[in-house]
Amino acid sequence: MYDYIIIGGGSAGCVLAARLSEDPAVQVALLEAGAADRSVLIHCPAGLALLAKSGQANWGFQTVPQPGLNGRRGYQPRGKVLGGSSSVNAMIYTRGHRRDYDDWAAQGNPGWSWDEVLPYFKRAEDNARGADAFHGSGGPLHVMDLRSPNRYSPSFVEAGEQAGFARNDDFNGAEQEGVGLYQVTHKNGERFSAAKAYLTPNLGRANLHVITGAHATRILLEGQRAVGVEVLQDGRRRELRATREVLLCAGALQSPQLLMLSGIGPAAQLQEHGIALQHELPGVGQNLHDHVDVVLVLDAPQLTELFGLSLRGAFNVLRGIGQWRRQRSGMLTTNFAEAGGFIRSQAGEAIPDLQLHFVVGKLVDHGRTTTLGHGYSCHVCLLRPKSRGGLRLASADPLAPPLIDPNFLGEPDDVERLVRGFKLMRSILSQPALARFGARELPASAHAHSDAEIEQFIRNHADTIYHPAGSCRMGPGPLDVVDAQLRVHGLQGLRVVDASVMPSLVGGNTNAPVIMMAEKAADLIRNAP
Repeated sequence: MYDYIIIGGGSAGCVLAARLSEDPAVQVALLEAGAADRSVLIHCPAGLALLAKSGQANWGFQTVPQPGLNGRRGYQPRGKVLGGSSSVNAMIYTRGHRRDYDDWAAQGNPGWSWDEVLPYFKRAEDNARGADAFHGSGGPLHVMDLRSPNRYSPSFVEAGEQAGFARNDDFNGAEQEGVGLYQVTHKNGERFSAAKAYLTPNLGRANLHVITGAHATRILLEGQRAVGVEVLQDGRRRELRATREVLLCAGALQSPQLLMLSGIGPAAQLQEHGIALQHELPGVGQNLHDHVDVVLVLDAPQLTELFGLSLRGAFNVLRGIGQWRRQRSGMLTTNFAEAGGFIRSQAGEAIPDLQLHFVVGKLVDHGRTTTLGHGYSCHVCLLRPKSRGGLRLASADPLAPPLIDPNFLGEPDDVERLVRGFKLMRSILSQPALARFGARELPASAHAHSDAEIEQFIRNHADTIYHPAGSCRMGPGPLDVVDAQLRVHGLQGLRVVDASVMPSLVGGNTNAPVIMMAEKAADLIRNAP
């Protein structure tokens, strides 16, 4: 018996576990289907390259075939380990644009405007640059500039300036727009995940119970109140009870899945799978959307100090392993996507609608295909897609992956913006600061020059940049799932706290916003009557 049961040990779950267990009078259980975050590949920043290829600590979902991607299935990696996706991501610390949050509030969600959420961003943050009007110091989450940036990342920033974009040394400051180097969630040359920030320092608390290898299969209801969770652990099912609240933090793909498995969702779909309806909420699983992204890969055989599959590359990595082990510095402290920017696809845009990530490596198939040689890559990502999809159950089996349909490029406007973004990205990469290295586009993109050819390249190669959201949307409408307090409509003792509640995607990477949301949720929960 616990006061609070948190389902999902990812970013939001770690924050809630730490904040709620600050009160020694309450008992908090954190359930995580994966294992503890002990792997060196998690703590060494460059280990993410092997994590992505091996599938370690990753659910490794796929979408259903996407018409907008010429029938291809997209890849949907999600962290399956303490820290969740913050333990396997590229560690970029960005918050989105202030207008994103003002838009949330304008959609009927009081308390979520930029001025109201900024204090929670600051409370979470321990920025190595120090505190100011936009940044915090002394919070659990350490944020810093890269310790050993690659020498080519500043060249990308210079190329961006040559292409006419302003330099920006702080994407989370007064203005988001421009090109620059990203800050990262690192400390002392290591990844600083949400688990490391919030959970690890507090594991000694007698009232905090972290249960790994525990796959939640159903939320237990008595009438209209959530009273516990059924979990599968070591091949056995058992029930855990919560006297105050069940907090669902399983992410945009698994939070709606677990609601539906519990009989909470669209009646017709539940009936289709023989699940008894407990509470009808037709919006569960709707409004799923994601940052669709395409990568331009350049071959640069002479740049052998970059990551790449070659004898020289192997020697560099071996040397880097020694340097990281001894000093926690060197090439293995990279997050790969060291530089980037936020730009407008055309002059009439009010705020940036595209994001760039410059990567020191050849990311063929978003890095999942091993490619000989050396080079660099650049992502262009559509920040506010109009396309909306959904998530459905594949079966009543809680171990079966859900049917994921982000409806990538389902709206013509998304395609048009991404085509414009591709051309702007190519323009930056052709500027003298980068052209001097003699890199060449791979044949897959080199032939694409007309808008129609670029569109086909995008449809053949685009995929997610790993930010699914919106499937348990927050708001007051008939298809919304939670209210502005993150309480599931029509039920007591049940909240959803993760990216699934975002009414619309923020214009940037989603890890920092989810941590902010959980910081705010902790206050909402503690102040609940």
